[in-house]
Amino acid sequence: MAADRRRAWRGTLLAGIGVIAFSGSFPATVFAMRGLDPYLVAIGRAAFASIVAVICLKVAGAPLLPPRAHLRSYGLIVLGVVVGFPLFSGLALHSGASTAHSAVVIGLLPAATAACAVLRAGERPRVLFWLACAGGVVSITAFTLTRGSGEFAGADLLLVLALLSAAVGYTEGGRLARAEPGWRVISYALVMAAPLTVPATVVLALVTDPRLTAVSLAGFAYVSLISMFLGFIPWYAGLAIGGIARAGQVQLTQPLLTLVWAWLLLDERFGVATVVAATAVLVCVAVSQGSRRGADPGRERGLRARARRRSLPDTGESGAGRA
Repeated sequence: MAADRRRAWRGTLLAGIGVIAFSGSFPATVFAMRGLDPYLVAIGRAAFASIVAVICLKVAGAPLLPPRAHLRSYGLIVLGVVVGFPLFSGLALHSGASTAHSAVVIGLLPAATAACAVLRAGERPRVLFWLACAGGVVSITAFTLTRGSGEFAGADLLLVLALLSAAVGYTEGGRLARAEPGWRVISYALVMAAPLTVPATVVLALVTDPRLTAVSLAGFAYVSLISMFLGFIPWYAGLAIGGIARAGQVQLTQPLLTLVWAWLLLDERFGVATVVAATAVLVCVAVSQGSRRGADPGRERGLRARARRRSLPDTGESGAGRA
């Protein structure tokens, strides 16, 4: 059990590194769209990240395509985090949703990811976990809505679609990362999407008349290299090691980190309400991290052994993923 706890906290730390990387995605997207079409930003980031993925796979001597048995899961990752989340969230920002309002998506994302982990990854968090998760959702939602008009706009449908897309992609990636290193999981997903994203990027670049400025290029570089590739390496490893539902709750801190970046980079102001929300969210994260359900060590070892023999992700709550 002590080893399980150490592994779980290691997963939380890795997931936290991924959250820090993802927290700059919305401000970087805003910068990128100051000179680039939103569709070009959403699709082009995956196209450019796929080049990095191919290089990494070739250097590591790994095949360029995933095992056939995992194609369905990789397809869901492509639809979820390679195409779905960047497209829907980018369109929401382009349609007028502020960075603060869009943070509602990230506030609700851990709860959706935990639900997907129950359905797809066989995880069974305790009741206390769900209570802490709900508390974090309420805190973030109340905070972000009170910073805006207090009403849901048309862009919220796009934000909900982005939320559902990311939850599916995170869950499938966390499952696969129990048997594959996190960098290889996101690399395979990007390579699988390349036949779609690369031609689409070329066409969009020709028909949208992009304005290449230092600001737009910097934003595009961030979402391509950090948000679309490097951030997923510790994130998927953390989900695999610490449990998808449990480690995923670290993402409750992402909206507040995003608001800090928005304050520093976009001159969006915040006050006492931010401090109150930050304290509430951190308490919820601490409770959720301490509520992990105890596992049967023998059962866990058996599940991992069978997964290795079959080269398939296991379905235990705490995987043995590799960074």
